[in-house]
Amino acid sequence: MFKHLNTNTLNWILIIGVILFIIELTFFHGGMIASALFCALFIYIGWKNFLQLWGKIFFWFGIAGAAFSILNMLAVRFLIIAAIILFIMNYSKSKKNTEVTYPTIPPNQKEDIADSAVLKVEPLFDNSFFKGDKTDDSAYHWRDVNIHGIIGDRVIDLSNTVLPNDTAVISIRHMVGNIEIYVPYDIEVSILHSSFFGRAQILDQYHTKLMNQSLIYKTEKYDESQTRVKIITSVFSGDIEVKRI
Repeated sequence: MFKHLNTNTLNWILIIGVILFIIELTFFHGGMIASALFCALFIYIGWKNFLQLWGKIFFWFGIAGAAFSILNMLAVRFLIIAAIILFIMNYSKSKKNTEVTYPTIPPNQKEDIADSAVLKVEPLFDNSFFKGDKTDDSAYHWRDVNIHGIIGDRVIDLSNTVLPNDTAVISIRHMVGNIEIYVPYDIEVSILHSSFFGRAQILDQYHTKLMNQSLIYKTEKYDESQTRVKIITSVFSGDIEVKRI
């Protein structure tokens, strides 16, 4: 959206936002800014003591209070409204000026494409917003995993399936919940995990506190192996465990 934005327009938006910020700071005695800073203190204290119950309460109370305070600032409200208006304007322009690209297919491939069949494959998991998922305890046929959800735990056990002689992909995007992935000892693994808050146990590597972090690991012979697993996970709040079985 912003790559098509005129520089002068962007400058005016930033200038107005700064003016509104100064007005709130000057005429409203800090307004929601002081409240947001106070909530930031709660977040810091809660994060330092998150293993205790009162620490969790402080942390999430601070998060909720800070979000409420920031969204009630004049400058933030103006920027949100400006972003919505710009999005609508750019979307309207894109609908009027749609670019159509036609792929060029070599003549000797047209016949092969026409004769090829397209098969529908049922996914291993369905996208579920409010429940967890687990692979079958009995043997099952492997299909690449690409799922997202809101609440619930995800458990994937690769010991009950036969992986292809290729790169098997597991992609999970989740809001709140834990992810457990069990990998056989003879399979090479690559893991890319990002988390706003949580913990991670990836093979023999432990991370007890993750705060808006990304982790990248791979086994020593991953690049050389033909049968391997690539794991890409993203959670807002939750733990991940990847271990041998």
